[in-house]
Amino acid sequence: MQKRPIFDSTQLTRRAEELISAASNRYRITVQVANRAKRRRYEDFDNMDEHQMKPVMRAIFEMSDELTQPEIIGDI
Repeated sequence: MQKRPIFDSTQLTRRAEELISAASNRYRITVQVANRAKRRRYEDFDNMDEHQMKPVMRAIFEMSDELTQPEIIGDI
């Protein structure tokens, strides 16, 4: 039996496109997503319950939320 993904792949694609279109430099935003995913991977290493979503996907969702909700803006 296959596990159903918790997220919608169309939504992930849309959010990734929003991030890229909002960024002035595609390479820089790609590196920032990768760095955040890497950081989250090591932060969540001890918590096995959080492994339902891959770190890169989680980083894309978080960073796109920061774009749409300016009150939670981090380092983008």
